[in-house]
Amino acid sequence: MHVLQVVTTASPFFEQQVEALEAHGVECTTVTVPETGSLVESADAYRRFYQRVLSRGLDSYDLVHANYGLTGPFALAQPTRPVVLSVWGSDVMSDSTALTATTELAARGSDAVVAPSEAISESMSVPHEVVPFALDTERFRPVDRERAREAVDWDPDGHVVLFPYHPDRDVKDHERAERVVTQVEELIDEPVDLRWIWGVDHDRVPLYMNASDAVLVTSRRESGPMVVKEAAACNVPVVSTDVGFVDAALDGVENSHVAGTDAGLVDALASALRSDGRSDGRTETAFLTPDRMGERLADLYADVLASS
Repeated sequence: MHVLQVVTTASPFFEQQVEALEAHGVECTTVTVPETGSLVESADAYRRFYQRVLSRGLDSYDLVHANYGLTGPFALAQPTRPVVLSVWGSDVMSDSTALTATTELAARGSDAVVAPSEAISESMSVPHEVVPFALDTERFRPVDRERAREAVDWDPDGHVVLFPYHPDRDVKDHERAERVVTQVEELIDEPVDLRWIWGVDHDRVPLYMNASDAVLVTSRRESGPMVVKEAAACNVPVVSTDVGFVDAALDGVENSHVAGTDAGLVDALASALRSDGRSDGRTETAFLTPDRMGERLADLYADVLASS
């Protein structure tokens, strides 16, 4: 089976998806949307992207897999091959009416639709399959905190709380994280260093997680987030607002908490820091392996081809 993968950004979880599919005998060719700037540049980028999709000679492909809602219309514009659409969350749960409308239109026209979580599934009005993004538990695994801090050049002493996003991303609410940490410092009468990471090599993200005493998520809205499962796989305590699949991912996980108020976040984070311990997220949280994800997508492809 040969599948044309069209995608906006070849993010780590997408690349893992391709690797998992190829391990199951699915040959994949990827076409990525060019980087964009202004609205005019964006429109031109998508026009060039469409030309690249069609220039691939679709006769050599069995199926087109559109990854993210905005790629759907371009995959559907070719009339000869069935289309599978994977939504990623922000395309379904966005404040942008144009984005959500485009995604829904693409989903209605596709031969099969894939959602990566139950939280996203609940926001969808078209038939679909839930196939969670896989988590590489070989990469995201527990590492001794002292060794991890040495690896990332952090001071071995003191409390460190990790905010796993860029602080300028408004929906992640870094200001709330700062406010919570300040109140925690007053509550435990000890300094707490709130650090953020963004743009680091994906292979090093587990080191930053393991170097932290806890991961703090204060997002107003999320389709996931994967960082919660990644931290849990490292046995790092997580304190988070009740967004996306967080509540389900942390259900039963020790030393990790979901809270809806600042007071709840403060109490939960203070408790995690006072314990100075780790979570049991690696054993208590169910993770979909890359192999299982690849198997399920390959089976979906086969079903689509059999019915088309």
